[in-house]
Amino acid sequence: MDSYQTLAERVLAGDSATASDARTILSSSDEDLLDLVAAASRLRREHFGNRVKVNYLVNLKSGLCPEDCGYCSQRLGSEADILKYSWLPKDEAKRQAEFGLAGGASRVCLVASGRGPSNRDVERVSGMVEEIKTSSPDVEVCACLGFLKDGQAQRLKDAGVDAYNHNLNTAESLYPDICTTHTFADRVDTVDKARGAGLSPCSGLIVGMGETDEQIIEAIESLKAVDSDSIPVNFLIPFDGTPLEGTWTLTPQHCLRILCAVRFLCPDRELRIAGGREMHLRTLQPLSLHVANSLFLGDYLTSEGQAAEEDLDMIVDGGFEIVGAESAERLRDELKAHRAAHQAAFAEVAPGDMKSDGTSAEAAKSASTLPCGKPLPTAGQEADDSGVMIPTIRRRGAGTEHAPNV
Repeated sequence: MDSYQTLAERVLAGDSATASDARTILSSSDEDLLDLVAAASRLRREHFGNRVKVNYLVNLKSGLCPEDCGYCSQRLGSEADILKYSWLPKDEAKRQAEFGLAGGASRVCLVASGRGPSNRDVERVSGMVEEIKTSSPDVEVCACLGFLKDGQAQRLKDAGVDAYNHNLNTAESLYPDICTTHTFADRVDTVDKARGAGLSPCSGLIVGMGETDEQIIEAIESLKAVDSDSIPVNFLIPFDGTPLEGTWTLTPQHCLRILCAVRFLCPDRELRIAGGREMHLRTLQPLSLHVANSLFLGDYLTSEGQAAEEDLDMIVDGGFEIVGAESAERLRDELKAHRAAHQAAFAEVAPGDMKSDGTSAEAAKSASTLPCGKPLPTAGQEADDSGVMIPTIRRRGAGTEHAPNV
């Protein structure tokens, strides 16, 4: 390969990047990183301009999953101190979705733990979708409910679901080391069912689980094979109490190289920086938006993300606009003003008793301890000076009495 710019020109001319090209990207030096990002950015801007698509997660049902995926805090046998609750009521699901829409999201992702939905569960989610779309007809809804049975994808489509998320997660060659309760082929089957019903397939991967660069390429090529329209790239959140706890194999630079490899192999697909981006990309997050064109706003399913204001600052400061918003800067400023007004509404509480989000000291104490009573580690805290970062367990938003981080 002559240069990354030459590769970008070749891809822009209609040729496809190859596994060999991806191999070169993943093995490139840190000194070449800015040149690589600049070349990948040409593809991103060709297909998506300067727009960032904001997505928002609503965890409809948390924990107690019968599957044994080694990376997951909700897995069978997990000892992670996450929130556990059954299905949110329909009105609460709608309320949680509206928080995300107010923060600039144009797509709401409705997620439920478990192997897969019963037909009754599909009807329950369909009712939620119809409720959300009645009040917000322009919003895109993505469902993520696990393995689908025949006919379920069509029912979701009929209810107004636009997309279905079911990540392939990793290479087929690595899959037996990650999960034993289902197969890679099972995951491909559900993506196929979603696409067959006219739902937009959303399928991505998790990196940082011990995979090789060759297996990263294998996983990306599998995502191309299932024709995934949007590709979330998750960076392993190594929850305590899971088989992969303490796993720390990624650098911010290599995370960027992985995003560039996805962009070159899948140039016209929505590429989303997803769970774990704060822990692994760290200060390179803003640079990653020149490669990726999509992100999740605020918190994730069981862990907390960075403040929504920081997400919006990152978009505005990078010169980007938000899909569906007239002005990213105005939206950011309105969110900050709303936060300040919320704090002012609690002015009768002594300043020392007030959290930054306007909640009382008593609520803050409840939200800052684990169920066992131990203090909740702050985001970015190192475990015993090991260099391994501790994820912050989500204690706000869906399933709690506290406002979400949007």
